[in-house]
Amino acid sequence: MTDRRTRIASALESVRERLGRACAAADRDPGTVQLLPVTKFFPVSDARILYDLGCREFGESRDQEASAKAADLAELTAGERTSAADDVRWHMIGSVQRKKARSIARWADVVHSVDGEPLVAALSRAAVAALGAGERSEPLRVLLQVSLDDDPKRGGVPVPEVRRLCELAAAAEGLTLAGLMAVPPLDADPDAAFATLAATHRDVLRDHPDARMLSAGMTADLEIAVRHGSTCVRVGTALLGSRPIASK
Repeated sequence: MTDRRTRIASALESVRERLGRACAAADRDPGTVQLLPVTKFFPVSDARILYDLGCREFGESRDQEASAKAADLAELTAGERTSAADDVRWHMIGSVQRKKARSIARWADVVHSVDGEPLVAALSRAAVAALGAGERSEPLRVLLQVSLDDDPKRGGVPVPEVRRLCELAAAAEGLTLAGLMAVPPLDADPDAAFATLAATHRDVLRDHPDARMLSAGMTADLEIAVRHGSTCVRVGTALLGSRPIASK
C-alpha cells in the first residue's frame, strides 16, 4: 500500500503540473479547470489514497461498482469529514441505462452523459424520488453529451438537437443543467472536435448562462481541451495506470 500511495502521489503531482502548464499556455486561471480523477475499475483503496491527497470528486462509469465504492469511501472517511469541503462528490461519466436512473440518483452528484429526452425524463423522476426520500439534498446536475460525429452507436446528442434538449433538461424537475460533455471520436482531429464543442457550448450559454461546465479532455488530449475552454478534465490512466485492477 505504501508503494501504491507513493506512485499515485507522484502521478497526481505530475498531472497537476501538466494541467498547470496547459492553463498557462492557454492563458487561463488554473482554478477554472477541475481535475476529475477517474477511479472506475480501481478499488476503493485507490480512491481513499486520492482522498488523502486532497481529491474530493471522482468519476465512475458503472452504477453497481460506483454505488458500492461511494458507500465504502463514505464509511472509510466518516470520522474525518469535519466540513462540507470534505464531502465527496461522485460523477457518473459513463453511458446511463434508464433502468439504472433511480440507483444513480442516490449516489451521483453529476451525470455527464445525458443523451436524449427519455433519459432526461428518467433522471428527473429518479432525482425527485431521491430528494423526496432524503437520499440527496440537492438537484442532480446533468451535462448533455454532445455527439461530435453524429454516430448513434457512440452516444451523444447531435449538435442541431442540443438546444432543444437543453431546454428540456433545464425545465425538468429535480435536475440542474450544468453544461456539456463530449469525447472526440478515435479517428477525429481532437483540435477540430473540441473547437466544435466549444462553439456549441457558447451557443448554449446564451440561453443558459449558468450551464458553465464543459467536461472535455482526458489523459491523451487534456491540453487541447483546456485550450478550447474545458472546465473539467477526466483523467484516469495518467493517475492510476492503464491496467485495471478488481474493484472492491
